[in-house]
Amino acid sequence: MPAPSTSHLVLIPSYNPGPKVYDTVCAARGQWSPVWVVVDGSTDGSAEKLQAMAAEDAGLKVIVLPENRGKGAAVFEGASAAARAGFTHVLTMDSDGQHPAGLIPAFMAASQAATQCMVLGKPVFAADAPRLRVNGRKVSNGWANLETLWMGIGDSLYGFRVYPIAPLCRVMQGQKWMRRFDFDPEAVVRLCWLGVQPINLDAPVRYFRADEGGVSHFNYLRDNTLLTWMHTRLFLGFLLRLPLLLWRRLTATGSRAVRPE
Repeated sequence: MPAPSTSHLVLIPSYNPGPKVYDTVCAARGQWSPVWVVVDGSTDGSAEKLQAMAAEDAGLKVIVLPENRGKGAAVFEGASAAARAGFTHVLTMDSDGQHPAGLIPAFMAASQAATQCMVLGKPVFAADAPRLRVNGRKVSNGWANLETLWMGIGDSLYGFRVYPIAPLCRVMQGQKWMRRFDFDPEAVVRLCWLGVQPINLDAPVRYFRADEGGVSHFNYLRDNTLLTWMHTRLFLGFLLRLPLLLWRRLTATGSRAVRPE
């Protein structure tokens, strides 16, 4: 098992994930320590088994929320607890096995080399990935890049990423949104507004069929309505911040122009 980090941990929000969560946690533990799981009001019995796993593994911690609050709320709960424990960064990954645990060390290394940045996974889709999911995210990505004046968000929805905890908690404490499916895209946009630069790394994503143990809580109408409302309020926030974003972009461009060879 890897030696425990005192600054970076893996954070896995989990809601009724099915048996894939145990493989996901074991795979993450094989790559990193510590790993924390936030059970977001699950009713499938996974909390009890995960707690039993944690009782035998000092590198695994399980936080159980009494009711389902949403992915963003679960991440906020875990990140806040991590900050109190002295950690500075969290790598978030889904509990359903879609994200590549084997890339955890590479993402953590990129974060440790640029601690003020966020490291964003840029999904590489297999040929059998659902076209609706692959093509649908292009709309959210287009809005996210507009709302940040193209600061470099490779993908706004992919949840395999490393956040610096302090600015993430600052953003979430400042408003009531970002608690459910809107968490991932809103987090990167608002962190860009704070000046947190994105680093993009390719990472494969796998969608499991139901017969393979795949579980999806994505609801096309509900979640796309949520994303529409999210981008509406983000665009309004973008308009308010446009002078600052333009000044920041012009300053950065001027700085590169006068940099000596």
